[in-house]
Amino acid sequence: MRIAVTGSIATDHLMTFPGRFADQLVADQLHTVSLSFLVDNLDIRRGGVGPNICFGMGQLGGNPVLVGAAGYDFDEYRAWLDRHGVDTGSVRISEVLHTARFVCTTDKDHNQIGSFYTGAMSEARLIELKAVADRVGGLDLVLIGADDPEAMLRHTEECRTREIPFAADFSQQIARMDGEEIRTLLDGATYLFSNEYEKGLIENKTGWTEQEILERVGHRVTTLGSRGVRIERVGEPAIEVGCPEEDAKVDPTGVGDAFRAGFLTGLAWGVGLERAAQVGCMLATLVIETLGTQEYTLRRTNFMDRFAKAYGDEAAAEVKAHLA
Repeated sequence: MRIAVTGSIATDHLMTFPGRFADQLVADQLHTVSLSFLVDNLDIRRGGVGPNICFGMGQLGGNPVLVGAAGYDFDEYRAWLDRHGVDTGSVRISEVLHTARFVCTTDKDHNQIGSFYTGAMSEARLIELKAVADRVGGLDLVLIGADDPEAMLRHTEECRTREIPFAADFSQQIARMDGEEIRTLLDGATYLFSNEYEKGLIENKTGWTEQEILERVGHRVTTLGSRGVRIERVGEPAIEVGCPEEDAKVDPTGVGDAFRAGFLTGLAWGVGLERAAQVGCMLATLVIETLGTQEYTLRRTNFMDRFAKAYGDEAAAEVKAHLA
């Protein structure tokens, strides 16, 4: 399978303030706040839904196609992704805007003040999937991840028009979308991804019941946090897969993206839904043990030993035949 992943491309600029924000606020002057914080450190991390998923697929040998918009400052990030098995040839580079950026300062009480600059992400709506498909020799599946909302709608409509199977994955953008937009994005999807909370929000905003949504998508994939994942299909028993044991719980950021990376790669291998979900859960475990969404290293022997411990030798043998 040739899989394209559309989604935000961004960098995170994370700083820590050794004091408390609350101590710097004057109650009767909140209408005219003017503050500057001397921070201890700056941590710049690669991020964005699209690259996070593609990085994981690249680690598994999946050679995914990244589709999104970045700024003229993308060269270093592109080199990193290229080196880790990601096809970045369909990334649109803005001539005037920076790559999307999240800037956040955290105080000693873990309160945060942050800003998100969309930047070049707004140009993702200008990308035509036909051009992507023509460049790579066709697409078997497009994952439409959180991105510029207009881009998400346009990519979905193009997939329907050109009869390209697609996976709907709203994640961070679900909060700002109304029911009509969500109905448009999920109707006819081959896969619908969400976590448990988003699952309820989708049903609430669309006005559709769980069964009505399931009848409109091929597969509904719901991540359950530490309990793993559930996959539902009409007229079939649900498939539930648990998570492998963690060596440590360092940072949950990017865990959902890693699951999607493993699951999609498993689909590309043709190993079946349960096995694909197991690969996703194993990759997600590596991410939760690491600080940063693309800082983990997949060591084949270690990965397979832990996979076999969690899911058995038979499952491991099937996956091992495909793992690069």
